Amino acid sequence: MRMLQERNLQVSIDGEVDARKFDDARSHGLSHCMKAVDFIIEFPDHYLFLEFKDPRHPDAPKHNRDKFIREFTGGSLDQELQYKCRDSFLYEWASGRADKPVRYFVLVADEALSDAELTVRTDALTRVLPIKVPNSVLWTKPLFQSCVVFNIESWNRSLPQYPLKRA
Repeated sequence: MRMLQERNLQVSIDGEVDARKFDDARSHGLSHCMKAVDFIIEFPDHYLFLEFKDPRHPDAPKHNRDKFIREFTGGSLDQELQYKCRDSFLYEWASGRADKPVRYFVLVADEALSDAELTVRTDALTRVLPIKVPNSVLWTKPLFQSCVVFNIESWNRSLPQYPLKRA
């Protein structure tokens, strides 16, 4: 069992996986020009790019929390989340590791977000990532297989095999 931790959020990943922290300077060294997801997890049949956002962290000022949620639900953060995923994929591709389908999961640790709001953000992010590529595009394989936005409750409901909690 691997425990991945971002601040006080912990997710347990069991099974044959290689998981690594990716958004620190030691991992990719290109933070000056490329954004990065928090973790890259390699499963036998796919990669999982995992991004954590925690506006309710105890150290976050309340006005920043409210601003983050307004920006998130309003779509202002879609471009940042898009770049994190695409830049991470480009880095992995250039490193010779983008040889399996990629799933992108974004966890926003705020229980006030409704399932409807999470679905709207998932749909919006799916539109800005090349997941549903038109038939006219001559790609032999997709860049990304799926994208899902979760809060802690929806994560644990959808992915009980990978429990998520606050430390």
